[in-house]
Amino acid sequence: MELKKGINLGGFLSQCVHTKEHYDSFIVKEDIERIKGYGFDHVRLPIDSEVIEYSNGNVIEEGYERIEEIIGWTREEGLDIILDLHKVQGYDFNDANNDSKNNLFTSDLLQERYLNIWNEISKRFSKYDNVAFELLNEVVEDKNADAWNKLIMQAVKTIRNNTVDSYIIYGGILWNSASTLKLLDPPADDKIIFTFHFYEPLLFTHQKAYWVETMDPNWEISYPGDKEEYIEKSAILGNQGLAVSGSKYEYFGIEFIEDFVLEAIKVGKERNVRLYCGEFGVIDQAPVEDTLRWFDDVFTVFEKYDIGYAIWTYKEKDFGLVDRHYDPIRNRLIARINNEI
Repeated sequence: MELKKGINLGGFLSQCVHTKEHYDSFIVKEDIERIKGYGFDHVRLPIDSEVIEYSNGNVIEEGYERIEEIIGWTREEGLDIILDLHKVQGYDFNDANNDSKNNLFTSDLLQERYLNIWNEISKRFSKYDNVAFELLNEVVEDKNADAWNKLIMQAVKTIRNNTVDSYIIYGGILWNSASTLKLLDPPADDKIIFTFHFYEPLLFTHQKAYWVETMDPNWEISYPGDKEEYIEKSAILGNQGLAVSGSKYEYFGIEFIEDFVLEAIKVGKERNVRLYCGEFGVIDQAPVEDTLRWFDDVFTVFEKYDIGYAIWTYKEKDFGLVDRHYDPIRNRLIARINNEI
């Protein structure tokens, strides 16, 4: 399982309206064929727990059947697939600081439910050699670093009771930041992959994003960019702009990107563990030619250090590769992914 170049199926079984009508129409077999035609070798499938379990914890068979169908589509096309548990009962990265909603790390009952999900998923799907398991998307709070390590250990043990061959993927805290991989305990075996997400500089990749409260919708941010502008405006973003404030570079381009990723590279070498970037991309509000330049720089860094990746995302969610915004650069972007330019 190489997991070299992939794309997310965001908004399909996660961060969506959970209805049969949506599931039936958002991604169909032809989409998987199209992804294969673009030259990708895998997809990352975010899944909310409510797809596969009721509020009382009972199994939703139709949800598991749908996942199995999608696995079948990928197998027909020769693609690998990562089953990413994106949100679970008691944890939603979008509402991380709401302790009344996010109590996975303090509730034995919710942790038991979480482990039961991984027991069920791994029992059903470890028989497929093109399937990898990602434990949880974007643990956010630094206060949960130790609790996350403990839950990782339990989840890995649960999965390994069903399979010793399947790859298991997980990342650090602070939205799967590359800088927090060092807080993870050493991997339990050689089928573990450390993941991080990369949206830096956030000022560029998330410009005009309505969900970033302090983002000015009137800003038009270029890439590469001038340090003075980046630092001034990133400071307004608060914690989400911290990566920029500590940069030693006068210009925000490929040197900044490589420097940011080096923290992950160091951990990978020290722990002898593979690295994977499970999400990276640019919002559909950014200048398209600058977007292409950003992707080219990120690809260059990932290729240099042999880091696999999955672009965020295939369709919609403000980042959709197949949506109208990407029309002027899509063919060139696909050509760059395949090293044809």
